[in-house]
Amino acid sequence: MSRYDVIVVGGGIAGSLVAHRLGAGGRRVLVLEAGPADGPAAPLPHPAAPSPQVTDLVGTAEAPGFRASGHLRQNGPLPYASGYVRANGGTGNVWTGLAPRMLPEDFDTEAFGYGRRWPLAYEDLEPHYRAAEAELGVAADTGEQRERLGLPFPDDYVFPMRPLPAARLDRLLAARLDGRRVKDPVALREVELRVVGTPHARNGIPDPRYDGGRGYVPRGRDGRADPESRCVGNASCIPHCPSYAKYTPLKTQGRWSATVTLQDRSVVRRVLVDGRGRATGVEYAGYDGEVSVVHADVVVLAAHAVENARLLLLSELAGGSGQVGRNLMDHPVLLTWGLMPEDTGSYRGPGSVSGFEGFRAGPARRLRAPFRVEFGTWGWSWAKGPVETDVDHFLTDRGLLGADLRRAVGSRLRRQFTLQFEMEQAADPSNRVTLHPSERDASGLPLPLVTYDLDEHVREGMAAARAVSEQIFALLGAEDHTEYAPVTQWPGRFEHGGRTYGYRGAGHAAGTHVMGDSPATSVVDSWQRCWEHPGLYAVGCGSMPSVATSNPTLTMAALALRSAERIERELAHRDDPVSVARPPHTPLPSRGAQA
Repeated sequence: MSRYDVIVVGGGIAGSLVAHRLGAGGRRVLVLEAGPADGPAAPLPHPAAPSPQVTDLVGTAEAPGFRASGHLRQNGPLPYASGYVRANGGTGNVWTGLAPRMLPEDFDTEAFGYGRRWPLAYEDLEPHYRAAEAELGVAADTGEQRERLGLPFPDDYVFPMRPLPAARLDRLLAARLDGRRVKDPVALREVELRVVGTPHARNGIPDPRYDGGRGYVPRGRDGRADPESRCVGNASCIPHCPSYAKYTPLKTQGRWSATVTLQDRSVVRRVLVDGRGRATGVEYAGYDGEVSVVHADVVVLAAHAVENARLLLLSELAGGSGQVGRNLMDHPVLLTWGLMPEDTGSYRGPGSVSGFEGFRAGPARRLRAPFRVEFGTWGWSWAKGPVETDVDHFLTDRGLLGADLRRAVGSRLRRQFTLQFEMEQAADPSNRVTLHPSERDASGLPLPLVTYDLDEHVREGMAAARAVSEQIFALLGAEDHTEYAPVTQWPGRFEHGGRTYGYRGAGHAAGTHVMGDSPATSVVDSWQRCWEHPGLYAVGCGSMPSVATSNPTLTMAALALRSAERIERELAHRDDPVSVARPPHTPLPSRGAQA
């Protein structure tokens, strides 16, 4: 076919959900995926669709200082420290599976003196949050989320699945810290600590009360109902869940109707528009390099915040506001790590099950970036590398062998834990994606070029987080082993207030085609429609005016489902029959008059 109702660019979470909803209504949908259909492990990735890796960044002796290579080039003061996956399913194949909602106050940070306001409120998105929780199969405790976070759920609402069991680390921290207070040195206020479970998009035990008592049936690898599919604690959620309990877009694709077609290894080069600016289709290059054109009534860009912006720039579209590619955000993550006096149960289950939520909201965010605190249950792997790092420490640095080596490594691994402070980063036009002036990919297209930095608000948030961490470690009697060294492993390193900090990227790119209530200041409207181009949508986290402190996947999914509803209404209006009745005031032609 050369014409469809809808073309979706990208087979990740947002694109797969949009295609699913429209296909369910009988719409002919073509999904063009740059990477291989078999996901990131496919043997033949498209040579023109490499994935940016965090290993493309290397720290240098200066602080700050870094070198960047690979698909995503950089020229900013600090590194954008996240990668993404260009394969069918996208980064949704390798995400952590955490799916919390944003807080109502997160939709208007202008009220706190920074960032951008959304053109919609929490109440507008709430029904779509529920729809997204159904699609992803979220496990959580509604009462806990309502009480501890203040989220206004409908009275009769329960999540599809009961919350995952608390990890051993969660239980240890709750026993020692619940009800204790620590001081926020930036906001000069005390915050009560309370361990709260994090919503997860992974199969656990279905809640029989869900959907008015009809319950929820978990879905397996191919998206079909599988009551036996559930998390069994493999501790390998990234990159792969062997029990297929974690949601991936491939589960949604398994339920696509026959009217949805996936075409992989197809790199979209530009979006086509007619003389009035209306989107009419796309031009893409196949695996053999042959360039083809396909047409549709609606084009949906769902290729990740960076690649969506790159495609709009390549197409020279939606540039009236000057905001395409600007306002790039992530969750810069401050890590601290140490050893507990006893066994923490490391490497059993998901990478994080619970956290502290008390630093996310309130007037303190006027003075420093708010943050969530995730408990890292996979030892020091994110901070220091895999367990081989610990083996090398005792083998090479300490000279231990045999039984002594086994005891030392075992003792360290059993007692490890990490605190992961996810910072909100405000929309800043100077943080941006542009086209590299000279570097090209394998198909001759300009590589994306990122300019990135952390403002004072984020840096103050990290200072507060480090102080909070030290107080928590003291209350726990834990040994603090936090050290942002060697410098080559910490490209995200900077000095603030006479102290060295290091951060990782959370992989939560947002903000490159922000939504707003005016075409003069934003790229898309509240439905993620490009203001200047009817029939063109840019969906995903790139539309978010703020990234808040929640992992953004659930919000992205809710926005995608909301946009799918709007697209269906537009297509239905297109299909309305044209009236041929003569208007009442038009006189009838006389007998014998020519037609």
